[in-house]
Amino acid sequence: MVEVRAQRASRPSVSVAAVDLGASSGRVMLGEVGPGRLHLEPVARFANTPVRTPDGLHWDVLGLYAAALAGLRSAARLAETSASGPLASVAVDSWAVDYGLLRDGRLLGTPYHYRDERRCTVGPEIVHAAVHAEDLQRRNGLQFLPFNTIYQIAADPWVHDADRLLLVPDLLGHWLTGREVAEVTNASTTGLLDPGTGRWDDELIAMLGLPRTVFADLVRPGDVVGDLSADVASDLGVDHLPLVAVGSHDTASAVVGTPLADDASAYLSLGTWGLVGLELDSAVLTGAARAANFTNEGGVDGTVRFLTNVMGTWLLSETMRTWDRTDLTALLAAAADVDADVPVFDVQDPRFVPPGDMPARIAAWCAEHDVRPPADAATTVRSIVESLASAYATALDTAGTLAGRTVSTVHVVGGGAQNTLLCQAIADRSGREVVAGPVEATALGNVLVQARAAGAVTGGLDDLRALVGVTHDLRRFTPRDARGRMHA
Repeated sequence: MVEVRAQRASRPSVSVAAVDLGASSGRVMLGEVGPGRLHLEPVARFANTPVRTPDGLHWDVLGLYAAALAGLRSAARLAETSASGPLASVAVDSWAVDYGLLRDGRLLGTPYHYRDERRCTVGPEIVHAAVHAEDLQRRNGLQFLPFNTIYQIAADPWVHDADRLLLVPDLLGHWLTGREVAEVTNASTTGLLDPGTGRWDDELIAMLGLPRTVFADLVRPGDVVGDLSADVASDLGVDHLPLVAVGSHDTASAVVGTPLADDASAYLSLGTWGLVGLELDSAVLTGAARAANFTNEGGVDGTVRFLTNVMGTWLLSETMRTWDRTDLTALLAAAADVDADVPVFDVQDPRFVPPGDMPARIAAWCAEHDVRPPADAATTVRSIVESLASAYATALDTAGTLAGRTVSTVHVVGGGAQNTLLCQAIADRSGREVVAGPVEATALGNVLVQARAAGAVTGGLDDLRALVGVTHDLRRFTPRDARGRMHA
């Protein structure tokens, strides 16, 4: 693929549109980027609500595509009147691991949701019968998660009827352009990519009896995937517009948009999941890393995202849904006033992954471990916050040990950066300074890679992050001791 920067003259600033799909909501953002300028304008926000049918839990990808198109139409109109001019490009990022199967360009069924319980039990058994779990992790560098793409594919009989498998952002990109490609940062989460070469592991694919032809050619952040089709361009009201590959795994884009200062900085991309990790130059494929269930995923500019998946704000959102309440801000305020000790439970227990009654599951965990369960709503919320913070603190300690780094600062980005009670709890339990923000790190990383490809900004990741640092307000939390005093 040819990079946009090789095609265009440098511009003082550009307008680009980012489609950013999270596991619970999506957004389309108009970005204006240039030297000393990095501005995001939200033009569309929409829910991402899964659909349960008799055969399982699915993503409403058609609804997401329709919402993305509506948002892109708004972004194109707004860009026409902006100081940076008409849209220069668009890009899509989303959550990882889930995919659609195509035959002759048509979707074979609605993509399954990674929280579909049945698929998450059968796949690992099939894969580990062919490749021992330890050998697999040594080979692909990924932590074990039962919903990893490799396990989903192994349990999917339709893969043998397909001629192409596309992860969610690549599927939307196909509908926008007609091109079928696999962006490498997201492909690295499938478990079928060689972390050393950055290419599909043909031997592993053959060992699992999967059809090699379903895996598309790889592209990298900054590559032009292709121009929007004539029908899509007409729908958006534009004549010519390229789709650019970015870090299409939303965490890859989020890390670009995180103002990491040095090697002592870690990141926590905090939304439905909490992705805790470090940015490295090469993968850590040690037995200790495998035992700790850390993963090596592709980052922008050939970096490695060395991280582990920890439960995120899913616990809070499912708890609120169970209670049929929407007043999380009020509940967090009440939780902050809880003085008594609260139970700290294992947020990584598999019982907390599927949708359901989280307060009842927390109470059950406490009963099984001879711990007094939370007595009321405020205590339950405080228990969730402290349990999440404890898990993140442990993950930070482990990441530093495995990578041979001393971690003194953790950057919390994403929606969780707005949760001040949680940010302070992370600082307190980890003994590290927490830098919260930006909230829209994923969209920022998306638009920055597009802008660099268009020549509006230059340099490496440090330069892109420096622009984030000077254009966005960040909030800092200093660790306190158990009595609430600040550490010296």
